[in-house]
Amino acid sequence: MRTYLAGLVFLFIIPGSFAQSVKNNTHYSVQKTITCGKGAVVSAHPLASMAGLQILKQGGNAVDAAIATQLALAVVYPAAGNIGGGGFMVAHLSNGQNISIDYREKAPAKASRDMYLDKDGNAQLDLSQYGHLASGVPGTVAGLFASLKYAKLPFVKLIQPAIDLAEHGFPITAGQAASFNSNKKEFLEQNKAAIAFVKAEKWKAGDLLIQTDLANTLKRIRDLGQKGFYEGETARLIVEEMQRGNGIISPDDLKSYEAKERTPLSFDYKGHQVISMPLPSSGGIIIEQMLKMIEPRNIAAMKFQTAGSVQLMTEVERRAYADRAEFLGDADFVNVPVKTLVSREYLEQRMKDYEPGKAGNSKITGAGMIRESEETTHLSVIDAEGNAVAVTTTLNDSYGSHTVVTGAGFILNNEMDDFSVKPGVPNMYGALGNDKNAIAPGKRMLSSMTPTIVLKNNKPCLVVGTPGGTTIPTSVFQTLVNIIEFNMTAIDAVNKPKFHHQWSPDRIDVEKDFPADVIQQLEAMGYTVKPRESIGRTELIQVLGKKIIAVGDKRGDDDARGY
Repeated sequence: MRTYLAGLVFLFIIPGSFAQSVKNNTHYSVQKTITCGKGAVVSAHPLASMAGLQILKQGGNAVDAAIATQLALAVVYPAAGNIGGGGFMVAHLSNGQNISIDYREKAPAKASRDMYLDKDGNAQLDLSQYGHLASGVPGTVAGLFASLKYAKLPFVKLIQPAIDLAEHGFPITAGQAASFNSNKKEFLEQNKAAIAFVKAEKWKAGDLLIQTDLANTLKRIRDLGQKGFYEGETARLIVEEMQRGNGIISPDDLKSYEAKERTPLSFDYKGHQVISMPLPSSGGIIIEQMLKMIEPRNIAAMKFQTAGSVQLMTEVERRAYADRAEFLGDADFVNVPVKTLVSREYLEQRMKDYEPGKAGNSKITGAGMIRESEETTHLSVIDAEGNAVAVTTTLNDSYGSHTVVTGAGFILNNEMDDFSVKPGVPNMYGALGNDKNAIAPGKRMLSSMTPTIVLKNNKPCLVVGTPGGTTIPTSVFQTLVNIIEFNMTAIDAVNKPKFHHQWSPDRIDVEKDFPADVIQQLEAMGYTVKPRESIGRTELIQVLGKKIIAVGDKRGDDDARGY
């Protein structure tokens, strides 16, 4: 089954080896769903999904395809796809091994706890969110090479589709055109040199985006490996860009960056094994807390998106996010009581003041008592051998810091805002934190990214993740509940309206197509409900026997490919 989103078909010719595989050089379209039998890739852009699928067809495994898809996203989806940011990979290999790789950005050596406070101690969030000082040390390239040992094909083959797309260009979608146009002011403010994403007239659907500087940067990575980014010409260009805008990333910061393999977070939920990302991601812990809090309460009987099921899910979200603000941070730097936070005894205690039919209150329900942590993109891949990969990467905000490295062509992140700039001061997503997530040199900032794989009988049955800042864990949570508890189809689990609560602010955010009668019932219980634009863009792969169902979210240009 193939479902196409009407109106997003482009006629074009792209030279280059990858381009020749794109619909015989005639067009590409956004394909929302596919049912297949061998392997599938779902990502935020059709050309990136095609790149990953091509690698699968050429004998690569799911890790190969994930690397190629990430690199292509760095070209075709510059709002979040990146080599100037960071991310996390969670994988289940066909030999039974579960792995997670942390390539989250790090604070530079010259970073300090109060670096964004003025002389009176007030937070200067413009400095943590825009421009050169907002950038942490990028981790994506190191992450790609750290994952390469689990791949089969040579890196030069995996990066070539991205090089082709950057060098020869590709026609942008209507959504990308609108995005470039709406961000023009910020790009002009943060960049003195000409950049590929700004032109005199307005962008429109079908315009060709050529990124020559980025192509040259990718070629250096192809030819020199990880050193082609963290040392040599590209590193020089990054440091020179820092100096132009009072940034603090140094040659040593770049040269010393390392991706880290972590022990994946793994737990059982009703006959399923859930595998997700550990700290410095808050997502895995939050998912485990929320699922374990609903587990004894027969949410399936409450049914999908009734006032009762939404209220229960809201209240477990409230408690998990309160704990996030109080306890979570980079476990390499601070002690985090993870075992207690996800223990059934602790979570039963957290739910003792839950009252069905009555709104909770974030002033009363804070963090638990323990003695002693929105622009992103996700891709999901599965191959014929049973390898499954979930990858979430980010620049943080849309287009990160809006700072393009002159001569290198890529956008730097603004991840420093994901630290707690000052206790009690929310970041751009409204998330609160304390000393656990304070800035320190070399420290990784707390993240919400939640790449997740679910196994049944030791084989992948779900591969899922989404962008969306602090809404990421709740979107993944809802997707899992939709399928495991409510027996929804993969398409409905992704596309039905979503909601979100994060403790502070004390309100339920709902998408605009959320049922009006449920909103009224929630308000009658005492909740504040606020309609908002779309929540996340979930990329889901479901395996049912020998059948693979891949779904790209309706909320963007997200695309599913398979064979």
